[in-house]
Amino acid sequence: MKLLLIILLVAYASADVSHIVPHNGEGSAKIVKQEQDIGLEGQYQWAYETENGISAREQGTLNNPQAENPEQVVQGEARWTAPNGEVVSLQYVADGNGYQPQSSHQPVAPPIPEAILKALEYIRAHPPPPEKN
Repeated sequence: MKLLLIILLVAYASADVSHIVPHNGEGSAKIVKQEQDIGLEGQYQWAYETENGISAREQGTLNNPQAENPEQVVQGEARWTAPNGEVVSLQYVADGNGYQPQSSHQPVAPPIPEAILKALEYIRAHPPPPEKN
């Protein structure tokens, strides 16, 4: 029951985006649309849009809410315009397999250098002998 209450409070707090907008009027954008719906079994959804094109939405559910450790499953997306004018979009899923974002702007690790690949292959082909006690 405590888990359900915590999830509902987090969902409610994450749905209220009014604290993101500065109150001094400088660089602020009005929220033109904000929705939230919280269910009794741990399900929720929220969405917002601002006048400058920022938008986000998320929905979540509990798998097996009556279980001792129910799994929270969340999926959502966000969209905004970068300072260079490029539109950035992000989609994500978070579940028992962790947080799984997808975006064209997501950093990609550089390729493994050829020398390291050769060293790893050598180690795999020539494992060290077992230690003697």
